[in-house]
Amino acid sequence: MRALAMYGTLASLGSLVLTALVAAPAGSAEPAASPEARGTALAAHRAAAAGITFTVCPKSEGLPGHVKCGTVKVPLDYADPGGRQISLTVSRGRATGKPAARQGALVYNPGGPGASSMFFPMAGVLPEWKRLGAAYDLVGYAPRGVGRSARLSCQKPEEYVKAPSEAPTHPSYAYKQERIAQARAYADGCARKAGSALRHYTSLNNARDLDVLRAALGEKKLTFMGASYGTYFGALYATLFPSHVRRMVFDSAVNPDPEQIWYRNNLDQSLAFEGRWRDFRTWVAKHDKTYHLGTTPDEVLASYEKVRAGLSRKPAGGKVGPGQLQSALLSAGYYDDYWAMRATALSEYLKGNPKPLIDQAAPKPEAMRDDENGKAVYTAIECNDAPWPTEWWVWDRDNSLLAARAPFETWDNAWMNLPCAYWSAPRQQPLDVGTEPGELPPTLILAAERDAATPYPGALELQRRLAGSVLVTERDAGTHGIGGGGNKCVNGHLETYLLTGRTPVRRAQCAPHREPNPVSLDKRAVAKEPAPAV
Repeated sequence: MRALAMYGTLASLGSLVLTALVAAPAGSAEPAASPEARGTALAAHRAAAAGITFTVCPKSEGLPGHVKCGTVKVPLDYADPGGRQISLTVSRGRATGKPAARQGALVYNPGGPGASSMFFPMAGVLPEWKRLGAAYDLVGYAPRGVGRSARLSCQKPEEYVKAPSEAPTHPSYAYKQERIAQARAYADGCARKAGSALRHYTSLNNARDLDVLRAALGEKKLTFMGASYGTYFGALYATLFPSHVRRMVFDSAVNPDPEQIWYRNNLDQSLAFEGRWRDFRTWVAKHDKTYHLGTTPDEVLASYEKVRAGLSRKPAGGKVGPGQLQSALLSAGYYDDYWAMRATALSEYLKGNPKPLIDQAAPKPEAMRDDENGKAVYTAIECNDAPWPTEWWVWDRDNSLLAARAPFETWDNAWMNLPCAYWSAPRQQPLDVGTEPGELPPTLILAAERDAATPYPGALELQRRLAGSVLVTERDAGTHGIGGGGNKCVNGHLETYLLTGRTPVRRAQCAPHREPNPVSLDKRAVAKEPAPAV
């Protein structure tokens, strides 16, 4: 799925850090005799014995002194636990409350695939996380392939961020052929650079890694919060190791139906972004006195198209073309924190001032290595996880039909995932996520009704599959990721659950958070840019 990543108040944090045991774990849904089950049990046993030595973090992590770092070894291939090992980097901030009140480790994953949570221990300084930071050691980590955790790469970083670029909503035959060639080359690059290791970057292995991390932290049972893509391998974990779960939060849930992973989920995502794109334009039109982009959503769309046309003729700053504009506006579909900044950038460009748009949309050279790494991990995991159509005509048919209804994001999402059509590594069949009553302790699902990155039906499907789970819905809101964000009702449910284990009724609802206030450059009140999505 396109750019599933960290969000909310945690995004602002991210911007600051630009043998003997052969039986399967109790409660495992994996056959006890399977090599992977035995390998996971063995790796977890070794990790529990070794623990994690936490020391001063490398300067490259950009973390404050109270956060300590370490590593945990996991098998590259769980069917061969005695073979090649890779080290996952881990960060930890100790619980700040009284020792008697400490509840253990709270492990967090922000999504992706391809995102790191090494920044997560810093969340304890935020008001929304203070009580949780007092009760829990806040633990982040870089999943396999990400950052210093056996970094995966598929091309030169400067090639990945090459700009300016086009982003036609109705691409020509010639443009499609160009993108097909790029997708083939990208898939070949992943295979060439990673070699035989490529097949081991999967969601199932992310779930197994999580159990090894649990053991290394000395936790008999896992307390975990996963956002976006993190909800998917969190659900895999709950299915594989239900008796290892203490508390688990799924924030902005991926639809785990095996038939949805991943091709159909991406089509659903593109359709949902069309509605979220209209939400943004409706808000801009409401504040026409500030932005002067139009008094209706259609008028705002016309202003946007003027900007696109201008950038196609002459890229802003030589780096911002229609492709960069589309990516910048896509972030407004994820988080309404972006709305005022993006509207201001469009408004100022049409007044003859391209600087805000350049600042917001131009590729950042300092981030290009991490951006390329995130894309490589994203691609490897999604392509390895499940079968994809391998004939171009299927992609062309499905996305052409969809683009007629949802032109904003459809084709860019297709190009993002098209390397999976030409993938050389073996494809898995997705695990059928689900637990029976009594297998799993109560779990908490958080979802916004108008979330486009992980459309709301996914939360309903996850609740149906995980017996005893509770769903908290933020009504008529669309920000991606709502836990620890701007809604006190949602945060209350999250905090109560993690601190006490208590959940609300099977379905609970919260009123939407406040809409953003309009901000104008003329008033010199431009908000700080949140961290970019991966």
